[in-house]
Amino acid sequence: MKSIIVDYELPGPPSKVWRTLTEPALLARWLMANDIAPVVGHRFTFQSKPMGDWDGTVECEVLAIEPERLLRYSWHGGGTGNRLESVVTWTLTPTATGTRLHLEHAGFPDDHPGYPLMAKGWEGKRDDIAALLDG
Repeated sequence: MKSIIVDYELPGPPSKVWRTLTEPALLARWLMANDIAPVVGHRFTFQSKPMGDWDGTVECEVLAIEPERLLRYSWHGGGTGNRLESVVTWTLTPTATGTRLHLEHAGFPDDHPGYPLMAKGWEGKRDDIAALLDG
């Protein structure tokens, strides 16, 4: 199994970064439409434009919460032949200039066709998140 690991150095404090991960409207602005709630056991979905045999839906469940420090949720989605059952973990660490946001998206089979595309996508999210921290 493989994981996508990305670190983002962000200019805002953990409290603001946390909001971009847990408030549906803010999360939708940089990732996908959703109905997340930062409550362990909460089931939610991400919704995006369908592609190929993928219907655009990612089913999730909040697995762990430490406000302003850790958010972990399951990530179940994909097309008929490449279903992905994985876990996304966000860890927030205060720094002298803001927050280090660490992402681990774990559980990719070694040959999963979505891995390269999703790795590139996660790597490109830093500026989208940072833009939301100005307000």
